[in-house]
Amino acid sequence: MSIASGTRGRHLTRRLVQLYAGLTLYGISSALLVLAGLGLEPWGVLHQGLAERTGLTIGVVSIVVGAVVLLLWIPIRQRPGLGTVSNVFVIGLAMDGTLALVPEIHGLPARIALLALGIVLNGVATGLYIAARFGPGPRDGLMTGLHRLTGRSIRLTRTLIEIAVVTTGFLLGGSVGVGTVLYALSIGPLAQFFLRFFAVPEATAGAAPGATAVGAPDATPGPGAVDAAVAPASPEGAILRR
Repeated sequence: MSIASGTRGRHLTRRLVQLYAGLTLYGISSALLVLAGLGLEPWGVLHQGLAERTGLTIGVVSIVVGAVVLLLWIPIRQRPGLGTVSNVFVIGLAMDGTLALVPEIHGLPARIALLALGIVLNGVATGLYIAARFGPGPRDGLMTGLHRLTGRSIRLTRTLIEIAVVTTGFLLGGSVGVGTVLYALSIGPLAQFFLRFFAVPEATAGAAPGATAVGAPDATPGPGAVDAAVAPASPEGAILRR
C-alpha cells in the first residue's frame, strides 16, 4: 500500500480517526507498562534499554528505532502507507507525553492494575490502527517483509525477531519481567478480538456470508468477513494467527 492509495476509498474519516486514535492509545498504553515497572513488551524492552544507554527519552528512542526499521524496508522492498509513517512519530510522542503527565505509581497492587490496563489498552490500540488499513507499522512490516523474502512462516519470523529484540534490550538494561510474559500470552487474543471489532466495512464484489452490505456503512462486519478480507502474509493476518 502506498501513502497515496491509503487515503482514498469509503469511510475515510472513520479510518483516519481510528488510525490516529489507535496510534495515540498505543503510545499511552506503552507508557503505562513503563510506569507499572513489571516488564515491557518486546520492542519496549529494546527502547528502554537504548534510552538508559543514550540518555534520550523512551519516546524519542521509539521514533529513532522506528525510522531505522523503516529504512530496512528498502532492501526487502516493502511499501509504506500513511499509517506506517504516522506510526513512527505518533506513538513515541504519545509515550513521552503520558510519562510526563502521569505520576510515578507506588505499591504492587496499583502497579499490577496498571500493567493489566496497559496490556488491554494495547490490544484495543492495535485493533484500532490495524483495522484502519493505512499500512502496517515499521516493525510489523519488517516481519512480513522478511517472511516474504525468506519463505519462513510468519510465526517463526516474528518469534526470532522478538527474541533478538528482547535479548538486546535486556542486555542494554531494559525491563523484562512478568509483564513481558503476560503481554506475550495475551496480546494476540486481545488484538484479534479488537481487530474484528473495529473492522471498517469495505465494498467488495461477491462478499462472503457475514460480510457487511455496501448499503450499510455503519454496520460491523462479522468475523467471517474480516478473516476473508485479511491476506495471510499481512500484519493483520499475522495478528489473527498469533
